[in-house]
Amino acid sequence: MKIPSKYMEEAVEQLATLPSVGKRSALRLVIHLLNRKPEEIERFANAFLEMKKHVKYCKSCGNISDEVICEICTNPRRKHDEICVVEDVRDVIAIEETGSYQGIYHVLGGIISPMDGIGPSDLNISSLLGKVQNGEVKEVIFALSATMEGDTTNFFLYKKLQASGIIISTLSRGVSVGSELQYADGLTLGRSIINRTPFKIEGN
Repeated sequence: MKIPSKYMEEAVEQLATLPSVGKRSALRLVIHLLNRKPEEIERFANAFLEMKKHVKYCKSCGNISDEVICEICTNPRRKHDEICVVEDVRDVIAIEETGSYQGIYHVLGGIISPMDGIGPSDLNISSLLGKVQNGEVKEVIFALSATMEGDTTNFFLYKKLQASGIIISTLSRGVSVGSELQYADGLTLGRSIINRTPFKIEGN
């Protein structure tokens, strides 16, 4: 694809680095942006620069935040003895949109996937174990994707937590097998949290 401007070509190349954005889609977006007013483009670009400069990961749970500790972790009305374990911040957003959960979260930053070279040491697991060992937690809810990698991560966490004596539960199977949590519709996801069930290893 020959673009008659090196500046436009660079803009297309950068947009095409985003997930699910091909060169043709990137070109269409760049042409659209080219036709916008300079002050609109400046505001558009500054939004990303400010985001990168100010957005943090909560030191307590790993959620995104403008502060060192996120609003969910500092909210005294949340159930701080109830932790919902999720893969990434998109899952926190999806669950919060349901309005069905009042506990706090723990963001792993991924799931165990040997094929992708991701092991337990690459995930935010140690701080979760620390919270449980400190006696702060009564229930841990596994809210990971219903995939082989999600199930592997659930099993690993269960083996680490089962001796603690806390309640270990998982989403009811309203979220279909093989799907990622962030793509579940809000009603199904909300019901899956409310109707969560004790976590069991198959065969036990």
